[in-house]
Formats: sequence, C-alpha cells, structure tokens
Amino acid sequence: MAEFDLAVRGGQVASGFGGTVRCDIGIRDGRIAALAERIAGAAQVLDADGLLVLPGGVDSHCHIEEPQADGTVSEEGFVTASASAFAGGTTSVVCFVPQWKGQGVWERYRDYRRRAAGGMLDHAFHQIVTDPTDRVVAEELPRVVAEGVRSLKVFLTYEPLHLTDGQFLRVLAAARRLGCLVSVHCENRDAIAWRTAELLRAGLAAPKYHAWSRPAVVEREATHRAIALAELVDQPIQVFHVSCAEVAEEIARAQARGLKVWGETCPQYLVLTAADMDRPGFEGAKFVCSPPPRAREEQARLWEMIRRGTLDVVSSDHCGFSYGGERGKAAHGRDAPFPDIPNGIPGLAARMPLLFSEGVARGRIGLDQFVRLVSTNPARLMGLYPRKGAIMVGSDADLVLWDPARRQRLTNALMRHAIDYTPYEGLEVIGWPVATIRRGVVVMREGKVQAEPGSGRFLPRDPYAMIRPRGVVPDGFDPAPPPPLA
Repeated sequence: MAEFDLAVRGGQVASGFGGTVRCDIGIRDGRIAALAERIAGAAQVLDADGLLVLPGGVDSHCHIEEPQADGTVSEEGFVTASASAFAGGTTSVVCFVPQWKGQGVWERYRDYRRRAAGGMLDHAFHQIVTDPTDRVVAEELPRVVAEGVRSLKVFLTYEPLHLTDGQFLRVLAAARRLGCLVSVHCENRDAIAWRTAELLRAGLAAPKYHAWSRPAVVEREATHRAIALAELVDQPIQVFHVSCAEVAEEIARAQARGLKVWGETCPQYLVLTAADMDRPGFEGAKFVCSPPPRAREEQARLWEMIRRGTLDVVSSDHCGFSYGGERGKAAHGRDAPFPDIPNGIPGLAARMPLLFSEGVARGRIGLDQFVRLVSTNPARLMGLYPRKGAIMVGSDADLVLWDPARRQRLTNALMRHAIDYTPYEGLEVIGWPVATIRRGVVVMREGKVQAEPGSGRFLPRDPYAMIRPRGVVPDGFDPAPPPPLA
C-alpha cells in the first residue's frame, strides 16, 4: 500500500515566509504529511515542475447564496461559487449568515448551514447583526458562537441593515463577552442619504453618481467612528473593503496606538476606477459597489498601504448581481437612478490572478506578501491557521499549482460563476492557477472543476488569542469582560 495518497512533485513551494524552496509534498488523509526533497511511494503524483505551489486561497469576505428578507436568494449558489473559487485558486471562504430587522439569528444560522453544506468549498461564517435585541444578544448569539462562528458583521450604512452608534456599541460589547471579532462596513449612512437626495434633486441620477453619493470622507468618518467606539469597548475589529488611503490612514493611526484593528481591501479598488461607472448607457451599473472605486491616482496610495502592512488582507467581497434578469443590476429598469442599482460585483475567481498580476508580476509586492495577503493572513485573522493558509506538516492539503508566467485574458466564462458578466472582462493578467487541491483532492485542473457537490466542510472556530481584547479600558471600568483564557 502506498505511503501517501498524493505527491506534488518538483514545484517551488511558497509558504509566505522566506521565498521559495523546491521540494515535494506528500499528502495523506487530506493533510500534508511530509515535505521532502524527494517523495516516493504515492498512489498519485502531480507534476509541479516549473510551477509555484501556494497554499490554497482563503477568501474571508464572500456573499454566497444569501437568503433575503423578501424570500428571494442571491444568484450565486454554493455549487457555482465553489467552482468559481476553485477556478481562481481559492479553497476556503468565510461567508455571511443574514439577520433581518425584527427577527433572530439562530434559525437563519441553521438554514444557512444547510445551504453551505451543498457546496464544495470549505467554509466558515460571519454572523451579520442588524437588530441586537435582548433575545439576540443574550440567547441566540451565544448559541451561534458555540457552533464555531467567531466573527460578527455589522453595517454602518444601508437600509435596513445599518446600526446606530448605540446598537453598534451593544454588538461590540456582546462580541467582547463572547470572544468574537467584529467586522465593519464603514460608511456614514446619514451623510450618504443627504448627499443622494441632493444629487437626485439636481437631476444627477446616472450610475456614475453612485461614487459622488459616497465620497471618501463618508468612509473615512465612519472608519474613525468605528475605531473610536471599538477602543471605548476594547473590542478588536476588522475594517472591510478599504477603498482609499485616507481610510487606511485612520487604521494606521489606530495600529500605532496599539489597538487591535485590521484593514482589508479588494481587487476592485486596485484595478477599477470611478470612471468605469461613467460608461455609455447603463454599462456603468456593472461597476456599482460600495464603497465605490476611486480615482486612478488613489490606487498607488493603496498599494503603499498594502506594502506597509496597514492593509493585510485582500478579499473579493464577491457579491454578484447579473447585468440582466429580474434580480440583477437592471431589476428596476435600465433607466433606474443609481440608488436603485444593486450594490456589488463578482470577483471570487478573479481575486488571486488580479492581485498576482498587478502586485507580483508588476513588482509592487513580493511573492511572500502575496501569499500572506490572499491566504495566510485571512486564515490567521479568522482563526483558521495553521489548518488553512499554510504549507506545513499537519495542515490541510489545500494547494494551488500556479504558473507565474502564463498570460491569460479574463472572460466571464473563465470565472465559472452564476453571474452573467465580470467587471474585468478583457483584462490580461500574468500568472494563473493550473490546478487546485482541496484537502488532498484535485478539485480543478486546467479550468475544469471536478469536485462533487456536498464535499465542502464547515470550519468551526475555537477561541484564539489574536482577537482577544488588550485589557485596556477607560478608567479601568469594564462592563463587558471577555471570557477567561482556555
């Protein structure tokens, strides 16, 4: 009987630290069992000569098969999302359990857990909190956390998702008591509503004015406020989808004070610009997301914030709405004013190729930092490391065989998602995944996905030190003590 189920042979292994080393990887029972100069005795051999071998991507911000309050479900299901993720080199995701105003979270969690089980991706969850009632905070959130959900997501904008400052403080305190991270969508809801009303009053309703309705200052203000309130409670937070350097600077200042605040950005802010929403007719709707892409010159400043480590995670924020169809971008007609255009763009498959091409191939970042941004850092912050995001003995055998020289023109067909367009159509990238391995099984090879629905696994998360509060509260008064150390 063979000693290993699979050997990945002859690749340049990049762990995210210290460059690459040429070695073989022996896999047994879905985990990495050996790293050696030469591994023999494998039932199956995958030749990686001339390729990079990277840890499977961890995308910690994905909207997949989310039920909506009106009874509909988002277009992207777990099966199509899995195919798209594998096609782009991602093997694990963290996605969102919804909550709707006036309702609880436990039944939504149970329903979403069933939905996710039908896909092929390994998955963990953020629990969205839009209505932190006494029952939700005292009874239901503890049950969800006990199931292994270690992050709560809140919105400071959007109707009807946003929280008031008082509600946000309540969620921060609950997270601190439960040992959770809080992830925040930072935009000022009232400022956006005022600005939107004024734009519409002036007759400025085309897709391009979406960016005008939420300039950088509304994102910066909300980020500053979120950090200040988190400092008051002594609760670690992650700021989602940072679109510009002035927002990242708020995070940098907090980090310099020793606060546990992390920042994430997305490829759309490194590749797209506000000018994309000014395309002819309704085409600009394809690029409407929040926060919106900024001016071209902002991208260089974001790259600098990535190099510094202020922004240490790059996620997709995959939130796809088709261009056509009853639930897509044109749900309210192709002459709809910008507030009626669904916010979000697809990006699961494009995330890693775009960041490698724009970052590594163009010399903006090194290979080690690329690996940390797309895999190691999100795995650490989500409490999944070293099971995920690592190439070491004992880790899950999640690997990507990557051709760093391959040129590939992006098309919607390559994305393998359920959405009818990609905002990156026609863009040529340098670097492309040629095979994806999830827990020792080749789930994608040369663009052909070969995983079975239902083969993904839920990833429960235990308490972990990275998100434990610092223990610093104003005047020593601590109304929300964290759980004791295990």
